Amino acid sequence: MTEPTLTPADLRLLAAAGGAAPSLHNSQPWRFRPTEDGRGIEVLADPARAVPLADPTGTALHIAAGAALFNLRVAALGLGREPVAQLLPDPDAPGLLARLDLSAAARDAEPFGRDLRPAITRRHSSREPFTNRDVPEAVLGELAAAAEAEGAVLASLEEGGVRRVLALTAEAVERTSQDPDRQAEARAWLRSDDAVGEAVDGIPFAALGSRDRDARLPMREFAGRPPYRDAPARPAERFEALPQLCTLVTRTDRPVDWLRTGQALERVWLLATVHGVRLTVWHQPLEWPDTRWGLRDPADGPGYVQLVLRIGYGPPGSATPRRPVEETLDASLAR
Repeated sequence: MTEPTLTPADLRLLAAAGGAAPSLHNSQPWRFRPTEDGRGIEVLADPARAVPLADPTGTALHIAAGAALFNLRVAALGLGREPVAQLLPDPDAPGLLARLDLSAAARDAEPFGRDLRPAITRRHSSREPFTNRDVPEAVLGELAAAAEAEGAVLASLEEGGVRRVLALTAEAVERTSQDPDRQAEARAWLRSDDAVGEAVDGIPFAALGSRDRDARLPMREFAGRPPYRDAPARPAERFEALPQLCTLVTRTDRPVDWLRTGQALERVWLLATVHGVRLTVWHQPLEWPDTRWGLRDPADGPGYVQLVLRIGYGPPGSATPRRPVEETLDASLAR
């Protein structure tokens, strides 16, 4: 049986869920519009929100759109609809990244093994110190299965791999810190505490996290070396001695793989949130071709690392501002 057309309230709910997805610098480079038959929703790129120096290939933009698409799929189940996704559905419209058909009733209320809807608004990036408690193998297995279901591999790194990735990330952070244009691009997405109430995107100072007292973890430097200008002073804290790191890997490196990576990222992240596991995305080593290539472990065979994830237990992280639905959804249906 074909479901009725989506109501304006349905579309607003879907767009709000999609808009809660993670993106590089919280740039939120997406738009949403209903399909022609009114029984689905499309995800489009918003090139005005690209981050061209950190993401010259558009990989991070596609990953963000894929994460938004996964949130749409989760929210659609709450409307009792079966989400059927088509990636890059029109070769003549490269800005149309995905189409979600919602014309059929949902066959399974929880196809992801559990209800992930509450985690959409609870999911935050945590740049705070984690405890030294490892994420259990059973939970890692669930997260890996979630990534695999979306067409990506979540690889948990052993100590040697962690140290290699730490060194590559530190190198990338240092090189970026010496590039005035890249530094300016990152600073443009910072939001001071005074502006947070009006901000609809970017990263508030509160979400930057603490400084690593021992300088072991190569966190991104948004505004030069910490402490940040105009940011409230925060004491340096001790981070975990050796972080628990994973990589998200695909066998090929095409736009469709980037969209799959985004769906895998968000499925893993929402499931991790359900388990009380925190994540930080390390995009820095992906921003230089040679450090990105060095992330790959030849012993794992061919593949392309799309993201590095720091995982563990600790504070949930601060919320970041979101664009209103009126900006992301077709205006004629946002009333």
